[in-house]
Amino acid sequence: MELRQLRYFVAVFTEGSISRAAGSLLISQPALTRQIRVLERELGTPLFDRVPTGVQATAAGRALHEHARQLLRLADATRETTRSAAPVKEQVEIALAPGIPQPWVLTALARVRRELPDAALSFLDASSTEQLRLLGEGRIDLGLIHQSPPSAVYGEYLFEHPFGVAIRPGHPLSGRPQCRLRDLDDIRVLSHARAQVPAGHDRMLAASHDLGVSPQWRFAIFSENALACAEAVEADAVLLSRHSAERLLPGWTWSELVEPRVPLTTWAVRQPQTRQIVGAVLALLADG
Repeated sequence: MELRQLRYFVAVFTEGSISRAAGSLLISQPALTRQIRVLERELGTPLFDRVPTGVQATAAGRALHEHARQLLRLADATRETTRSAAPVKEQVEIALAPGIPQPWVLTALARVRRELPDAALSFLDASSTEQLRLLGEGRIDLGLIHQSPPSAVYGEYLFEHPFGVAIRPGHPLSGRPQCRLRDLDDIRVLSHARAQVPAGHDRMLAASHDLGVSPQWRFAIFSENALACAEAVEADAVLLSRHSAERLLPGWTWSELVEPRVPLTTWAVRQPQTRQIVGAVLALLADG
């Protein structure tokens, strides 16, 4: 149970309506509903009943309300006590998709610290699909994803870099600066599963079909364990970015994929309604 969940609960209790509470909290109504359901699952009991005017607390909800108010008052008092000793910063949770260059992340972090001293960033790793789920549940503030943002979220284009293929040492394709998709015909190629990168997965299969080539595709969900996954399926090539290849596949040579060229785009996404500090952080990332 998190303090944020308790604040959400108290807001719904006070407003008697999830939609009104969502408006006061500056989060989406579906995200608030999911957080209340998570809290109910953790406690093992319903906290609200639906009524014509909105929602009404159950007996368990009324009991929790008293405890929640005490805990939140204690948390606020603790914050006030320490405020004079240390500046208060707003936490911004950011998820990173695999393949985002670490130098870019570190440069962005330094710029936020310099230009937005009231923001405290924290990062976690998650695939694009997982990030959109976490964003919808209100568990992250910003996601950096490798696909065009869906209509339900607000997105800003950040950058793109070449996508390519890492070739096993000693293979005839090793050492080439570029690699065509037709060069991978009948070669065992490891690629991200569709659940991890839907748009890239579908685009690659469509391109190979259009060219009439048939790589021996091996699909897996991987990020840090690319080498283990490649060895398990005896792949001679792995589709991924240069940054990931250099870090995860030592000794393998990376070639930019051409014909077709497949740029790896990165977008920043957030909920349409969010805290001011989240919007400020996104603006800095997009401007960089």
